[in-house]
Amino acid sequence: MRSLFLSAAVAAVVALPASAQANDRYVPRPPVMLSPDLSEPWLLQYAPGKKRPVISQRTVRQPVAPVMVSSITPVPIPQQRAAKPASRQFDPAFLPTVIAYNGPERPGTIIIDTNARYLYLVEAGGQARRYGVGVGKPGFEWAGEHRITRKAEWPGWTPPPEMRKRRPGLPVHMEGGPNNPLGARAMYLGSTLYRIHGSNEPWSIGKAVSSGCIRMRNEDVTDLYARVGVGTRVIVM
Repeated sequence: MRSLFLSAAVAAVVALPASAQANDRYVPRPPVMLSPDLSEPWLLQYAPGKKRPVISQRTVRQPVAPVMVSSITPVPIPQQRAAKPASRQFDPAFLPTVIAYNGPERPGTIIIDTNARYLYLVEAGGQARRYGVGVGKPGFEWAGEHRITRKAEWPGWTPPPEMRKRRPGLPVHMEGGPNNPLGARAMYLGSTLYRIHGSNEPWSIGKAVSSGCIRMRNEDVTDLYARVGVGTRVIVM
């Protein structure tokens, strides 16, 4: 799926200080097979673990000498602590920033490093705008090159029949809005089911959670959406 051209293009894509190169270096990966399950690329595969709370027990000692019932101090019943919820905090390492760029791609090109979980928009003047993204979970990784063929603001979501068969509770269609899994903006890649889109689950950014789509925070996808147009070249590696 990757060509020699792509390998050469990403070999020296970001010129950063030594302390930062580890996070921003493009490291080509061996080709992977596309998963046949492309029907739910926008849903978070999120299953927080559940821990059974341990209830401590306290033994009440009986008084040695006879005492009046009214003088016995009641022993408080141990309170059961609620299980801590799984962390849903956004990692600030994936906030947008501008970095140096000395690669071969022209300004306006989008490069997505799925290993590092970053999307780069190449800009003029030897720099690139970097955003954090969520990518395909194990078994759903892919690489290749496409063009943005369509853009949509607050897109509606129509789960395919295969997905609704597996998940009977899903709606036939969901109008765009803050609760829509596609988020505030969507940019469709070629004729595939893949897209760059927002998310109503910002804590998933920086993780491998989707079925192949590239997800961003709503604030970030809105910013990127305004900077690129239909026809923009997108390299995924």
